[in-house]
Amino acid sequence: MEVQPEAPPSPSASGKRPSETDADPVGAKRVRLDTETDREITPNDHPSEKRQNNDEPKAPRLPKRACALLIGFSGAGYNGMQYQPAIQKVRTIEGTLFDALVKAGGVSKDNADNPTKVGLGRAARTDAGVHAAGNVVSMKLIKDIPGVQDMVARINEELPPEIRLWSILRVSNNFDARTSCDSRKYTYFFPSYLTLPPKPGSGLHQVLQRNGTEFPSHPFWTAHSHLDAESELRQKRAYRMSPDALELLRATASKYLGTHNFHNFTIGREFRDRSSNRHMKEISVADPVVYGNTEWVSINFHGQSFMLHQRKMMTALVLTCRTGTPPQIIDELYGPRVVFTPKMPALGLLLEYPIFDGYNRKAAALSGNLDTSDPNHRPLINFEDHREQMEKFKTEHIYARMREIEEEEAVFDAWIRHIDAYSGDDLLWLNSKGIIPAAAVIQKGALRQNHFRERKRFNATDRSVGASTSVDEEEAEESEEEGLDKGKLNDMEG
Repeated sequence: MEVQPEAPPSPSASGKRPSETDADPVGAKRVRLDTETDREITPNDHPSEKRQNNDEPKAPRLPKRACALLIGFSGAGYNGMQYQPAIQKVRTIEGTLFDALVKAGGVSKDNADNPTKVGLGRAARTDAGVHAAGNVVSMKLIKDIPGVQDMVARINEELPPEIRLWSILRVSNNFDARTSCDSRKYTYFFPSYLTLPPKPGSGLHQVLQRNGTEFPSHPFWTAHSHLDAESELRQKRAYRMSPDALELLRATASKYLGTHNFHNFTIGREFRDRSSNRHMKEISVADPVVYGNTEWVSINFHGQSFMLHQRKMMTALVLTCRTGTPPQIIDELYGPRVVFTPKMPALGLLLEYPIFDGYNRKAAALSGNLDTSDPNHRPLINFEDHREQMEKFKTEHIYARMREIEEEEAVFDAWIRHIDAYSGDDLLWLNSKGIIPAAAVIQKGALRQNHFRERKRFNATDRSVGASTSVDEEEAEESEEEGLDKGKLNDMEG
């Protein structure tokens, strides 16, 4: 949703606005922005004289200011970032934040029923269960309340511990968190055993072999293919990725760099849509790290923007590497042919923070040498100022929970078993030739035989969603998402 532009002040008798000067046009612009805010939200008459229907005096209205709220959260147990109307009865990050703002006095009672009244928006919309060390919410906030010395601390008192407000920054009146954001950084974490080839005899192993892919004997499966599922999982967690496997992962990941058409890595976007083109600025694969008994790999993506369910990028990367498919298949997936790519589990995804380089340049030029106490000063939006707090939060509320849930629920093992159990044609783009065969191409409107069915449980990042979900529920989820119109898709992406 967009932040609505503020109404300009009425011209004075001279025809000029009160804040306009010929000597300092930049300064005039600064003052004009603040004056507009005050003019719009400050009562024209004496507030003590305003009365409600019951003749009770109405409380004085406090001025709202255009602000950027820097927040972090663990998405476990939440139905995504974006606010949903109360009738939906779903728990969201923005809904919880908005309630806390109302309780703390940052939103007036008149505006407490609908966040659109204060222009609530976000830099990056996260899927259900996805975590964020940093995100930005833009809105008009009552920032200064009599008797409240630290508004950030006051709001945090009303928030649950899994949601933290890092700071509140004054921004220009035309600031919109989504459109002002230049780029975003995400990290995806997964156990290194996902790079093991498909288990011999599994559905995926057999269907790929029948279509020409040869799998050399892997030492892991030679030693452990006879084990029961529980014993096999213990051995998977003890697996350590080889240097060659790591280099292959890095080489394949580099295929995402630059501007490409990502229509096969999202939903609801066609190849010809200009919005399917996205730019990846930087991708890095860190050395594996062992936590407990499991070795974890982390991949950092820095892109201008990300599409809905772009976890599919991670799936293509991991499946390509574990099946011996040449990295060039990523280039093929940018082409016009439509294929199906499953989503990786939401459990491993973390939004690090959004970046506002363009806005920061303008804010720096606008503020000039103004003191930080000057009401016209606009601070830079910089999460580095909160790095220590954010790292502590990630360690306590995100990483620890992520590893704990994986240890107890074995989400990634269940996901890769679900992948390997599939014996249809949807994943035949995984092959030793690095091409997309006709059998894997999805024709619009055509009935897909034995199509891959995603499981809703892999969208969860906590224990609240049971492991079993009916096929009807899974199909309903897929159909609903594919039916989203372009307007909703735009608002859900970030």
